[in-house]
Amino acid sequence: MGLLVDGVWKDQWYDTESTGGRFVRKDSQFRNWITTDGAPGPSGEGGFKAEPGRYHLYVSLACPWASRTLMLRKLKGLEDMISISIVNPIMLENGWTFAPDQGVIPDPILDADFLHQVYTHADPNYTGRVTVPVLYDKEKDTIVNNESSEIMLMLNSAFDEIGATEGDYYPEELRDQIKEMDDFVYPNINNGVYKAGFATDQAVYEEEVGHVFDALEKLDGILADKKFLLGDKLTTSDIRLFPTLIRFEHVYYGHFKCNIKHLTDFENVWRYTREIYNIAGISDTVDFYHIQHHYYGSHPTINPNGIIPAGPAISLDI
Repeated sequence: MGLLVDGVWKDQWYDTESTGGRFVRKDSQFRNWITTDGAPGPSGEGGFKAEPGRYHLYVSLACPWASRTLMLRKLKGLEDMISISIVNPIMLENGWTFAPDQGVIPDPILDADFLHQVYTHADPNYTGRVTVPVLYDKEKDTIVNNESSEIMLMLNSAFDEIGATEGDYYPEELRDQIKEMDDFVYPNINNGVYKAGFATDQAVYEEEVGHVFDALEKLDGILADKKFLLGDKLTTSDIRLFPTLIRFEHVYYGHFKCNIKHLTDFENVWRYTREIYNIAGISDTVDFYHIQHHYYGSHPTINPNGIIPAGPAISLDI
């Protein structure tokens, strides 16, 4: 766990003292967009045209933010167009690494030992956290984007004209509803479990964990008569929510103390989680070995002995 300061790696845990015990997530900094013709996207510079084999995705199988991009890559059939590297699940004094372990795919571009070397290759003076996912341009030899929600949208449509699998998970007619749902899910569930788990003040923890379960109750009601969040169609809102839900029983319930109820106690949310897991290809993006080893093995301030739980034993069948 650490960050870069003017291009120099520092082993440093999150500063919650200055925020009253609250975990505050920083914004991503690389914000260019891949587009069909290379024109500038909503932010950043242009020149990143969708081309097969040009781009590389650095991910962690443990990270929910990276997993949403893996889901889009799978659903859109982009495995042969966009190569990937998978980091080691344990993230300690050197941050994300490419140390050998099951499921790790080394860096074929820079032959980096640590992900922070990819960041400083793109920006020698970079200051900030070194996070996944990272979308990299092999042609320009630089990072395109490290904001998962934006990478999702690029994968959803930018490659459609050069052979991506048909399917629009961000349809124009649902975008207002998608934004409204995302604005609810992100602070209360996606980031909410982190705000509870990384809290260093009892009152802050109790407030944040309350928000998580209030939100789950609301979602359980929404899903009472819907297959997915916005109806019968899978959208990017579902793809943003699912990685948090699939990790809930394995890490957030115990490690992050989100334990007022089990996710399995929310009948409709649990059915929904299993429905998405069983969509063709989605289970390929879920690796419980990486998930449990990362969380329980990478946060010594929360789990100082690094013990990895034996359970839970739950069925994801439908």
